[in-house]
Amino acid sequence: MLKKLSELNVGQKGIIHSLEDQDLILKLMEMGFLQGEEVVVEQVAPMGDPISVMVAGYQVSLRLNEAASITVETI
Repeated sequence: MLKKLSELNVGQKGIIHSLEDQDLILKLMEMGFLQGEEVVVEQVAPMGDPISVMVAGYQVSLRLNEAASITVETI
């Protein structure tokens, strides 16, 4: 099932399917968000923003709008 990364709960995993925000694609790719990479939601801040995810062996914090631009296939 395809979902936005921002819709996953803590502990949920997904495989990156696509990056949708043309203005963020290069930044996200440089941070390790590449098609086919597994991503795991590690933490969500008390107010819901930012979220912390594990991708390509790195822990990365993303704003919700950045996470909403990443489509993942849940696993």
